[in-house]
Amino acid sequence: MTTAIIISLCSLLLIAYLFDITAGKTRIPAVILLLALGLTVQYVLRWLHISLRDLTVALPVLGTIGLILIVLEGALELEVAPEKVAVVKKATYLAALPMLLLVFAGAALLFAIGQGSFRNLVINMVPLAVISSAVAIPTARALSREHNEFVVYESSLSDILGVVFFNFVVTNEVINGWAFLHFGGQLVIMVLVSLVATIGLALLLRKIDHHVKFIPIVLLIVLIYALGKVYHLPGLIFILLLGLFLGNVGKLSGISIFSRLDPRALKVQVHKFGELVTELTFLTRASFFLLFGYTINVSELVDTGSLSVALGLVVAIFAIRALFLRMFRLSVFPLLFIAPRGLITVLLFLSIPATAVVPVISRGLVIQVVVITALIMMVGTMLAGRRHQNDVMPS
Repeated sequence: MTTAIIISLCSLLLIAYLFDITAGKTRIPAVILLLALGLTVQYVLRWLHISLRDLTVALPVLGTIGLILIVLEGALELEVAPEKVAVVKKATYLAALPMLLLVFAGAALLFAIGQGSFRNLVINMVPLAVISSAVAIPTARALSREHNEFVVYESSLSDILGVVFFNFVVTNEVINGWAFLHFGGQLVIMVLVSLVATIGLALLLRKIDHHVKFIPIVLLIVLIYALGKVYHLPGLIFILLLGLFLGNVGKLSGISIFSRLDPRALKVQVHKFGELVTELTFLTRASFFLLFGYTINVSELVDTGSLSVALGLVVAIFAIRALFLRMFRLSVFPLLFIAPRGLITVLLFLSIPATAVVPVISRGLVIQVVVITALIMMVGTMLAGRRHQNDVMPS
């Protein structure tokens, strides 16, 4: 039995790897193929009369670790420079404003037709309003450098802002001035902790001579995030700041305060560390979507009752996105299509307190929105690929 499990896991992850390396050519998002593979495994095991324990409990753990690694991987690739300020501002606006509009408009509409309390509806709408960097970032690699960079910024910030907003609403029964003041204090504390922890981790990365050095750093990063979550601190801000600092450490050589870090030598270690993060990100992301696909109930996926709501929600998502893309004078094509829901959506949905659950936002609805937005992204990237080929063809 042990050998069979090892063979099965290795085979599934190798298939996931094939999905990942062929995604750039096929334009099919790996998330769709992974969900389908997980669902296939469910039916094969059922056919073989093999039953496994409830694996749903592993999803939040895998999702949280995956989220940390994905944001860290994306931040390590971002370049900090004065000319990037305008891009970051637009990415921040596009990550925040459509999310807020969709959440409050959707909650207001559902509240008007008596689907639950306004606060609970806001909590349930947040997961559906957040762009998944776990799906968007791998897909964006097939786009131009400019579009890829923007998607990394936007989707990473969407994850961060979405988690912060979600936790803010969940932890505050009453939203008033004191709640905002308390939140501001938490934000300041997290930034200060992030600065100290980032410099400390950079020193460890530079000074550790042991042959095992990167895994302890990753474990410390996850530990700091988890401790921040215990005290309701926005831990993803720490992940983003750490990634930006390490990814741009080569630019610190002229700053005396960072001289002890030896930025040039540290840059070599950061490159090696980034390679490990990329490998771990793939492993965690693939495992999460395989497991999520395995737990999918087909009746939820084809539920016509929630499908109409899901389609209406998807139309609202892309209509609002198109509006803000035009407002900020950004390229509507192909950025309009890069708004998938995925790991962060499922993770936040599973984190909704039992007392705040509303029937209209069901698990089936979440799965449908994830699949539909991924399919739309697939079509968009395929069209972008064809347009690029037409542009480079000689006349």
